[in-house]
Amino acid sequence: MSFGVTSRSMRGICAAVALLAIGASGCSVAESAKEGIKKAARQKSVFDLKQGDCYNPNSKPVPDGEMAEEFAIEVVPCTEAHDGQVYGEFKVEEGDGTYPGDDAIVEAADTRCPAEELKFAPDTWAVPTGVSGSYYQPTKESWSTGDRLVTCTYTKDSGKITGSLKSKPMNADQLAYLKGSSALYEALWANQPEAEAVEDDLDGYKAQATAVNAALDTHVAALQGIDQPETVKLRAQLTKANEAWKKAANAADVDTFYIAYDAAFTGIDPSKSVAARKELGLSTAVPADEAEVWAG
Repeated sequence: MSFGVTSRSMRGICAAVALLAIGASGCSVAESAKEGIKKAARQKSVFDLKQGDCYNPNSKPVPDGEMAEEFAIEVVPCTEAHDGQVYGEFKVEEGDGTYPGDDAIVEAADTRCPAEELKFAPDTWAVPTGVSGSYYQPTKESWSTGDRLVTCTYTKDSGKITGSLKSKPMNADQLAYLKGSSALYEALWANQPEAEAVEDDLDGYKAQATAVNAALDTHVAALQGIDQPETVKLRAQLTKANEAWKKAANAADVDTFYIAYDAAFTGIDPSKSVAARKELGLSTAVPADEAEVWAG
C-alpha cells in the first residue's frame, strides 16, 4: 500500500534488531537493543490496520504530493505519543477488475475518508490544530494480489498526537446539530466555483447558493427538535441567513446576487454558533482555517 512513506519489510526490521541485540554491550547499547526489540514486537502489516489503531510509520515522510510504499508500521497504545491514528476504511469499487489508477483512488478517498471521519469524530472542531487526514491506498502491485482497501488516518503536520482522537459517545441533540452543520459547510465548499469573481460564473455561484439553501433547510429543520435557548437563537439566525441564500440562488443578475450573498455568507459565520455549541457540550474552538475565511 502507498502512503507517501518509504517501504520497509518486516523481515528486515526484525533481522536488524536481532543483530543489534547479539552485539550489544554496555548500558546505553543494551537499552537501545531493548527499544529495538520492543519496536519489532509492535510491528503490524499495513494491510491489517484497524479503526482506532495508533501507530508510528517506520519510514520517514516524503514531500507533499509524492507517494511511496509502506509495508509494516509500529502499532502503539494510544496513550503513548504517536504519529497517526486510523479512523476508518473502505474498499475501492472494482469495476472490471483492473487497477483504476491513482487519480481515481485519490478521488474516492477525498470523498469517502471525510465521511468516515465524521463517524469516528463527529465534532471536527475537537480535532487538534495541525492534525489532518491522510490515507493508505492500494498500489498497482498490491491491487494485483487482491488489495482493495483504503485506510483513512489522522496525521500531524509536526510533533506527535497524544491520546485517541475518537469522540466520546454523543447524545441525540449533539449528533443532530453536527450532522446538519457538517452538511452545511460541505455544501458550501464542495460547490465552490473555480472562478473567483461572480461575474465570471454567475450560474456556478447560483448553483452553490442552491446547494447551501437545501442544506440549511435540513439543518434548521433538525434544530427544531432542540429546545435550548442558544440553539433556538442560532436556528432563528440560520433561518434568516437561509432567506438570503435563497435570494442569491434566484438572483437575476450579478448585482442582485452580491447583495444577497453578503448577508447569506455572513449569516453562516462559524463563530456565531459558538454559544449554541457550548450549550450542547461541543467544542467551541473555531478551527483556524475557518476563522480566517470569515475574518476576510
